[in-house]
Amino acid sequence: MQQELGIDLTLLSKIENGKRLPTIEQLQKLSKFYNYDDKLLIIQRESDKIANSLEYPELATETLKVAEDKIKYGNQYIQLFQDTIYQKPIPIESRRYIGSKAKLTEWIMNLIDKETENINTFVDIFAGTASVSNQAIQKYNQVIINDILYANNVIYKGFLKKGKWDKAKLNDIITNYNRLDADLIDENYFSENFGGKFYEHNTAKLIGYIRQDIENLKPELTDKEYNILLTTLIYNIDKLANTVGHFDAYIKKPIKPRPLRLRLIDAQDFDNVKIYREDANKLAQQINSDLVYIDPPYNSRQYNRFYHLYETLVKWDKPKLYGVALKPAPENNSLYCTTKAKNAFKHLVLHLNTNFLVVSYNNTYNSKSHSSENKIKLEEIEYILNKCGKTKIFECSHRFFNTGKTEFDNHKELLFITEVDEKRKNKSLTSLLCR
Repeated sequence: MQQELGIDLTLLSKIENGKRLPTIEQLQKLSKFYNYDDKLLIIQRESDKIANSLEYPELATETLKVAEDKIKYGNQYIQLFQDTIYQKPIPIESRRYIGSKAKLTEWIMNLIDKETENINTFVDIFAGTASVSNQAIQKYNQVIINDILYANNVIYKGFLKKGKWDKAKLNDIITNYNRLDADLIDENYFSENFGGKFYEHNTAKLIGYIRQDIENLKPELTDKEYNILLTTLIYNIDKLANTVGHFDAYIKKPIKPRPLRLRLIDAQDFDNVKIYREDANKLAQQINSDLVYIDPPYNSRQYNRFYHLYETLVKWDKPKLYGVALKPAPENNSLYCTTKAKNAFKHLVLHLNTNFLVVSYNNTYNSKSHSSENKIKLEEIEYILNKCGKTKIFECSHRFFNTGKTEFDNHKELLFITEVDEKRKNKSLTSLLCR
């Protein structure tokens, strides 16, 4: 029997005892040997697989009915699921971004509520993803949002700035983009530079085509609509990028094709928002507020270099690109990523006209990666803030956003809250800035 079937006796015993399911080839040999309809055996085998895979037997009847319908109607169920998902707008917190406070916002805002009072004007002076600003808008009379990056400025306007926009009009535009066939699209600036590197080549062709079309449509769009479309493009391509979450490098492996299907962002209209794209230290001398939230870059990683691709995409000036990572010429480099960071921080906090300073800080200065080492130490931050007023420190364990090489244990996010004493601050101003 073993010779005729070509099946090991031990394996055959397991199959006969129901301890092992035969392969299709083995099943066909068995059906032939026993002169039994192999179709019936396959049906029994498949039903056993389904029954053994059910994790919730009490839902078996309903599960099998849905499975039956899926088999009958094929991909219609998948399409229905995708259509449902793509009707849901993308939230502002969903972007991958170094130092994002999306998972810490609730902790930060709760501490601000508890430790401060009489806050009418809230300033987020290094806004980043604006997850903190987005919460502050719901609470305070006026919120000032600032970041030096062009892409971030567009994102704030798309998500948060008050303005006229027609949702149906934008959905029609996006629907047309989702019907594009990359094979029918010519090469463009984006695909020629970034295709096969940061994005799969056909995806890059679509991105470049859509970006140019948004620019062509600009005369027919309101400022809000223009920024919503640009932001929608950024947020939808973010998770398709062939990177570990930034554009300082791309993964040097073949890129698996993935569909680009745009989904509208969750655009809102707030009339209590002012949006700036300024050097934070310069803006500090122009504004008054009750509270300033400060979350600057602390290590040598320049954000304008990490997110250069989005800067190029938003500005769409098609600059000459350099190096393996295809970056444009440097622009808007931050002092906070250099050895001058401590003096820049002193200048900032001592020139802000505010009642409270709230500073986010993480302990990456103990990192094994040189580029992740903080340019300002914890003790220096604490010393400077204590010169401005009574300072409290709070901490929260937080899993950091890993860019690929940074490894260390016991990562924590710290929050300093300083109630500003103008006399103490002004007395310290000259001596601190001279150090």
